Amino acid sequence: MDHDHGIDKKVTRQHLGATKDAHASHGGLSVYLAVFASLCVLTLLSFLVGNSQVLREKAPQVMWAAMMAVSCAKAMLVMLFFMHLKWEANWKYVLTVPASMMSLFLVLMLVPDVGRRTRTYSDDRWLHAAEPRETTVEEHDADHQHPPAKTGEGH
Repeated sequence: MDHDHGIDKKVTRQHLGATKDAHASHGGLSVYLAVFASLCVLTLLSFLVGNSQVLREKAPQVMWAAMMAVSCAKAMLVMLFFMHLKWEANWKYVLTVPASMMSLFLVLMLVPDVGRRTRTYSDDRWLHAAEPRETTVEEHDADHQHPPAKTGEGH
């Protein structure tokens, strides 16, 4: 019994793989090598800023902000070029803008709760709460120093 019902079963297939022209529109190897070199320079900059004793002692907020800016720049390079978002259609904004707005809203709503959580503590709760501890730069550095490693003994 033939169940064709007069439908032509011929299937046409198109080549869906990337062609040489499609890769050329992404800028080629030179673009990826330039992005790689930029990532290496930004990593070196992050290392230098993070190990700068002057920034650590005199302006830790500047050091933190600089390292965050470098990290964001590196993340953007990776997303734009290696994840090919630079060449995507505009639908990427439909996905990322609402998600970013929701994330920002969530952070802005939770920060006051975290910062003001102790205002409503009862006396009993204060008895079991951790005491705030303020440390100096010297105490902080001493907490992060490790004793020299032993070599050649007891292996």
